[in-house]
Parts: sequence; C-alpha cells; structure tokens
Amino acid sequence: MRLNVLTSFIGFVIIIAGTYCPILRPFHLYNIDAFGANKPYGMVLLLVATVGILGTVFNQPKITRMAALFSLGLVILFYVLAWLKVHTSFSFIPFHSIDAFLTRQIKFKWGWYLLFGGALLALGGVVFGRKRSFENNFESGSKQN
Repeated sequence: MRLNVLTSFIGFVIIIAGTYCPILRPFHLYNIDAFGANKPYGMVLLLVATVGILGTVFNQPKITRMAALFSLGLVILFYVLAWLKVHTSFSFIPFHSIDAFLTRQIKFKWGWYLLFGGALLALGGVVFGRKRSFENNFESGSKQN
C-alpha cells in the first residue's frame, strides 16, 4: 500500500471515529455526537467515509478522490449548520442578554477536530499522491513492427 493511499485510508477511518465522538455539549449536561445532532447527516458522513475506504482498498483513485472531496464538503457544511443552529436556537427570546447567555452554554467539543482532520488527511492523501510512473504502451496488436 502506497503512502498516499494509506493516508487517505487513515483519514476515512478518523472520519468514521469522529462521527461517534462528542461534537456539542449543551448546558454542560451531556455530549452530543454527529448522530445525536442530526442522524441522517451522520449516516451520510458514515456512508461517504465507507465508500472512501472501499475506494482505497480496491485501488480506485477517482472514487477515493470524490469521496475525499465530498467528505470535506459535508464536514464544512455540517459545521456551518451546527453553528447556525446553536446561534439561532434561542432567537425567539426577546431579551438579547438571556439569548446570548443561553447560546454561550452550548459548547463545541473536540469531535470537530477529528472530523476536519480526517477529511483533510483523506484529501491530502489524494491530492499529494504521485502519479503512476508505469505507462502501458501496449496496444491491442493493431500496431506491430
């Protein structure tokens, strides 16, 4: 297994692990993982990481590249949507100070580092991988000397 393929594989495994790690902690009571925050979105992240792992195992660089790009896009979108959800959850309260206090009580946790790190590792393994040095010059017998 080449180094870039191994890097992508490790990145996809870290994404899978990151979906089970805490990403939000509301009111210092309990932790929420990706499935607790949004179960269908967590399943899509898990599915894309699994497709990326299958692409690396079966040596399909186009599938791996698309899964890496898609996983990074999904993680960025998930973070933006979680940030918007946290900062607009208490907007119905007419008092700005109470709204700001309750918003500050929802903390982002360390699972985001795993999600972003895994997506960047997977993308780095795909982008910085070297091209194949072997070119197949054999043509199907139509041109012979």
